[in-house]
Amino acid sequence: HQRNGKPVTQATEHAELIASYRKLAAEAARKANLVKAASTKGPSAIATANATVSKAVRRRDVAASKLTKLGIALPE
Repeated sequence: HQRNGKPVTQATEHAELIASYRKLAAEAARKANLVKAASTKGPSAIATANATVSKAVRRRDVAASKLTKLGIALPE
């Protein structure tokens, strides 16, 4: 593999996946807090916040699945 004209090692790809997972996990946690904030704004806001959280969690889970398939233990 090459990226930007430079060879990409397997370790680099794994590190990038781990970094991506951590970012997605943090995003999912932040968006989960949106539900708490939306709880005072009514059912429509809660439904929208829940949909946003679901998408963030799905992205996080896809990244986790990729790491698991590579045999990489998920970072805490």
